[in-house]
Amino acid sequence: MDAVVLGIAGGALFGAMTVAVRWALVRGADPVLGAFVVASVGLAVALVLALPTTFAAVPLADLWPFAAIGALVPGLSQVVFVYAVEGAGPSRAAILVGTAPLLSVVLALAFLDEPFEPALLVATGLVVAGGAVLATERRRPTGFRLLGVLLALACAALFALRDNAVRWASRDVDVPPLQATVASLAAAAAATGLFVLVTRRGSAWILLRAALPAFAPAGILLGLAYAALVTAFDRGRVGIVAPLNATQSLWGIVLAALVVGRAEAIGRRTVIAGVLVVAGAALVSAVR
Repeated sequence: MDAVVLGIAGGALFGAMTVAVRWALVRGADPVLGAFVVASVGLAVALVLALPTTFAAVPLADLWPFAAIGALVPGLSQVVFVYAVEGAGPSRAAILVGTAPLLSVVLALAFLDEPFEPALLVATGLVVAGGAVLATERRRPTGFRLLGVLLALACAALFALRDNAVRWASRDVDVPPLQATVASLAAAAAATGLFVLVTRRGSAWILLRAALPAFAPAGILLGLAYAALVTAFDRGRVGIVAPLNATQSLWGIVLAALVVGRAEAIGRRTVIAGVLVVAGAALVSAVR
């Protein structure tokens, strides 16, 4: 039961984070500084949650793979994700990111020698159908750009890469989930901080003062979402947790409709696309 509750919570929190990113962008906060704030605040939340545990029993050699993965995802991928939400809107970005489970399985088939299941063809059809429905929308949110769609798909690919890398790293080590979360988010904060220093230089401090209050809610949601997700995977099977987490696409649509409102231009086709992608992701997770 814990895994089910945490899986649902993770999906809802990730969906809410997408809307929170959009909320911050509307207020004019810088996207690059926003990615740094989200990662840093998420790290602070993870540290608070991990306080009851001890890090002394975990060798640093066991943590570094999770840190290396975290530098890329959710590290530098957070910059891509913020720009994806800015270009495509939170609901459509959430739908496209929801294709990650399918991409994850494709990578696992190619590099981890996982078995092929015929049901994956059905899942692929559902995800492709969802993408086709989304592509035929007539109404788009204000400021919609095709680049946002491409960046959201890039995020999905990065998340799929992360899933397989974590699966590979976890084969030989046993790291408690909250400690793995802290290691990943610490590396994410460091990576995005370095990116800020390279791309923003002298203006970083000025931009940070505006980005911190705007993106802090998204950072809190990221920290809670990651903690819920990794703990859920620690307590339950992938086939149970992953489909529940994949509902972040639908949570993103619902919350965007409530928070963003008409500006998000959510119509029947948007909802149908979300349902198809979530169904495909759930089927992928169920047969892996």
